[in-house]
Amino acid sequence: MSKYDIIVLGSGPGGYVTAIRASQLGFKTAIVEKESLGGVCLNWGCIPTKALLKSAQVFEYLKHAEDYGLKVKDAEHDFDAVVKRSRGVADGMSNGVKFLMKKNKIDVIEGYGKIKPGKKVEVEGTDYEADHIIIATGARSRELPSLPQDGKKVIGYRKAMTLEKQPKKMIVVGSGAIGVEFAYFYNSMGTEVTIVEYMPKIVPVEDDEVSKQLERSFKKNGIKIMTSAEVTSVDTSGTGVKATVKTKKGEEVLEADIVLSAVGIKSNIENIGLEDVGIAVDRDKILVNPYYQTNIPGYYAIGDVTPGQALAHVASAEGILCVEKIAGMHVEPIDYGNIPGCTYCTPEVASVGLTEAQAKEQGLDVKIGKFPFSASGKASAGGNKEGFVKVIFDAKYGEWLGCHMIGTGVTDMIAEAVLGRKLETTGHEVLKAVHPHPTMSEAVMEAVADAYDEVIHL
Repeated sequence: MSKYDIIVLGSGPGGYVTAIRASQLGFKTAIVEKESLGGVCLNWGCIPTKALLKSAQVFEYLKHAEDYGLKVKDAEHDFDAVVKRSRGVADGMSNGVKFLMKKNKIDVIEGYGKIKPGKKVEVEGTDYEADHIIIATGARSRELPSLPQDGKKVIGYRKAMTLEKQPKKMIVVGSGAIGVEFAYFYNSMGTEVTIVEYMPKIVPVEDDEVSKQLERSFKKNGIKIMTSAEVTSVDTSGTGVKATVKTKKGEEVLEADIVLSAVGIKSNIENIGLEDVGIAVDRDKILVNPYYQTNIPGYYAIGDVTPGQALAHVASAEGILCVEKIAGMHVEPIDYGNIPGCTYCTPEVASVGLTEAQAKEQGLDVKIGKFPFSASGKASAGGNKEGFVKVIFDAKYGEWLGCHMIGTGVTDMIAEAVLGRKLETTGHEVLKAVHPHPTMSEAVMEAVADAYDEVIHL
C-alpha cells in the first residue's frame, strides 16, 4: 500500500493549491482526481467563462467602433469559434496544473476517490494511506425540483459553455454571478435573454445601488429582467421549452429555446465515504473547525464542501491555512468578512465588506462616499463611463466597513479595499495615499474623499 503524508481528494483551486503548499512544506503528497486537473474552476467555471466573456466584450467593442473614430464593416461572430477558444484556454490552464504537479513532485492518482476509516483513500479498487487526508471535492450545479435539468433544453453552467448551436431565446433562472455572466454573454452574442430572479433584486448579495445600476445597464442592452419571480414548472415536450413563471401579478408563460438553471451550487459530498468514516455534516456541508479539521482526527475539508463562501480564492486560502497548521506553523483563522466577491459581466461588479443596508442594520453610524465613473477622465477616454465606486466608513472610528464597485475593470480594483481593510486603514490614510492619474482606480480615493466632504472632482 502506497503511504503519503498528505492525500488531497479533488484538484480544483482548493485541492491543487493545497497539494502544492503541502509539497513546499516538505510533505510527501498525492492528489486524487476523477476528471481533469484544475477541477470545475479551471475546466468549467472561472477560467473558460472569462474567455467567453472576453469574446463578448471584444464583439461589443467592434459593434461600437465608430464611437472611437474607427470603422469596422459588418462585425460578425462565429459562435463555434468562440466556444472553441474558451475550451482551448481551459485546456491550457489544466495542462499548466499538470506541469505544477510534476514540478512539485506531487503524485497524481487518476480515478474516483473514496475515503475509508484508518486514514485511507480508495481509488478504483486500490487503497492509499496517509497521515492526513484533505477533502476538496467541490460542488456542482444545484437542481430545483421544479427545474430538472435534461442537458438539452434545461441546462446547467457546464452545458451553457459548450452548446452546439447558439439559442435565439434563453431564459436564465437565477441572477447570481453565474446567471448574470451568462446572461451578458448570450445577450452580447445576439440571443434574446430573460432573467428570472426569486429575490426582489438581481445580484441579491450586492449593495442595493449596485444592483439597480446593473439592472439599468442590462435593460439598456435589451435583457428582460423579472424579479420577485419564480419558475414553477417547465414544459419541454415541444420544439422549445415553456416556463411557467409565478410573479406578484400572477402567472406568465415564457417561451425559449433553452432554460439555463443558475440557482446556486450543491456540494459534492455523496459517495465519498463520509458515513463510513463518521465525519459530521450539516445538510450538504462538512463541519470543520477554523483550521478545517473535521470531527475525525486526520481528516480535513476545504472549499465548497464546507460552510464558507463558495469561491475559488476562498478554497485556495483555506487549503494553504490547513496544511500550514498541519505543519505546525502559527496561523490565524481566515476573516470571512473580508472576502472579495467579483462578477465578470459588463459592467463588472466587485465588493467586499458590509453593504450600506447591513451596516445600518448593525446600528452603525456611517459615512457614505460615492464617485461615478462619468466624472473619471480615464473612464471618459476609454468610453466606459457606466458605474461608480461606493465606500462605507464607520463615522466614529474611521473603520473601512465596505466597498462596492460597478464598472469596467473593477474586479481588478477591489484588492485595494481588501488590503486596506486587512491593514485597518482609515479613510484619511486612503486620502493621503497618492493615487495615479488618470486611472480608474483613483475613483476609490475620490469616493473616500466624498465620504469626508473633501471630494475635488464632483
